[in-house]
Amino acid sequence: MRLLAGLVTCLLLTACSAADETAAPQAVPVKTVTISAGPIPHIVELPGRVEAVRTSQVRARVTGIVMERLYQEGTDVRAGQPLFRIDPRELRASYAQTQASLESARATAANAAAVAERYRPLVEENAISRQEYDAAIAASREANAAVSRIRAQLDAASLQLGYTTVRAPISGRVGRAEVTEGALVSSSEATLMTRIEQVSPIYVSFAQSASDLMAIRRRVASGEVELEVSSRVPVTLTFSDGTQYPIEGLIDFLAASVDEETGTVAVRAEFANPDGALLPGEFVRAQIEVGQFANGITVPQRAVTIGNDGGTVYVIDGEGRAALRKVQLGQMYEDKWIVESGLKQGDVVIVSNLQKVRPGAPVTIANTPTGRDKPAPKAGASAAGKAD
Repeated sequence: MRLLAGLVTCLLLTACSAADETAAPQAVPVKTVTISAGPIPHIVELPGRVEAVRTSQVRARVTGIVMERLYQEGTDVRAGQPLFRIDPRELRASYAQTQASLESARATAANAAAVAERYRPLVEENAISRQEYDAAIAASREANAAVSRIRAQLDAASLQLGYTTVRAPISGRVGRAEVTEGALVSSSEATLMTRIEQVSPIYVSFAQSASDLMAIRRRVASGEVELEVSSRVPVTLTFSDGTQYPIEGLIDFLAASVDEETGTVAVRAEFANPDGALLPGEFVRAQIEVGQFANGITVPQRAVTIGNDGGTVYVIDGEGRAALRKVQLGQMYEDKWIVESGLKQGDVVIVSNLQKVRPGAPVTIANTPTGRDKPAPKAGASAAGKAD
C-alpha cells in the first residue's frame, strides 16, 4: 500500500510539473522599429474632379441647313479650323442684293455732289437763291449717309455669309456633333452644334472643408506644421484604380470665401496633360502637400491593424511583453502611416509576427544582424533598433 501511494504521489507531481510547463507561454520572436520624430510632409487627401481649362459651346450664328461636317469627332482642332458648312445660297443672294443697293446709293451720292458743286458759283452770282443751294448741299449729305448705311449693311451681310462656315473658336479636343447633315439650325435659338474642351493643361477642382482648413491654420500658427507662405503647393493625383498620375501639379487658386450651402472652400490645381490621360469629368484623389510636420511620427503600414474603432499597433512595454496601443492615423506617406496621436518618440513597435502576438505575451526581438533572437528589453534597458 505504501508503495502504491508513493507511485500515485509521483504521478501527481509529474502531471503538475507538466501542466506548469504547458501553461508557461513561449516568447514570440518579432521584429521591431523604434519610433523617432522628424520632419515629414503634411499631406491632405481630397477627392477632386477633372475640368477643362476652357470649354467652348459651338452654336449656330445663322439660320440654314447644315450641308457638311468638316471635322472628325473626338480629335484635336485648332482655333479657326472649319467644323461645319451651312447652306450659304440664301445669304449669298442677300449679300449680292445689298451690294447692288450700295452701288445705286453711290451713284445717287455722286450725282447729288455734282449738283451741289454746280450750284456753288451760281449762288455767288445770285443766279439762284441761297435756299436752293442749301437744299442741294443737304441732298448730297443725305446721299452720302445712305452710302454709309448700306455699306454697313453690306459688312453685316458679309459677316453673316462668313458664319455659314462654322469655325472652332478655341484650340482643343472637339466632341461629337450635335447636328447632322440636313438639319435646320437657327441663329435665334442658338442651336448647339458641338463642344470643344481645352485639356492641356487641365484643371482639377477640390472642395476643402472650412473646419479642416481652420485646423491646418491652427497647426501652422502653433508651429506644429511649417509652411512657407511664398512657396507653391504641390499636388499629386491617384486614379480610381489606385495608379498614380506621373506629373505633379500645383495649386493655382484658393477661394477667399466659404460656400454657404456646403461649408467648403474651393481649391483648384493645374496639371500638364500632354498625353490626354486626364479626362474632364473624371473623379480622382489628390494628395496636397501643405507644409511639413516639424516633429512628425510615422509607423510602417505593416505594423498597423485597421478595425472599426480605428488603428492599433503592438508596442513592447517595460516588462518585455506585447501591449496593444490605439493610435490615431493621418494620411499615408510613402509606405508609412502618419500617426497623429498614440505613439511617442522612443516607443518600440512590433512589425512582424502580428498574427501570433497577443496582449501581455512575452516577445523576443529578432532584429540582430546575426539573426539570433534576444529578449525584449525590460524597463530601463536600451530600446531595440530599427527593423531590416
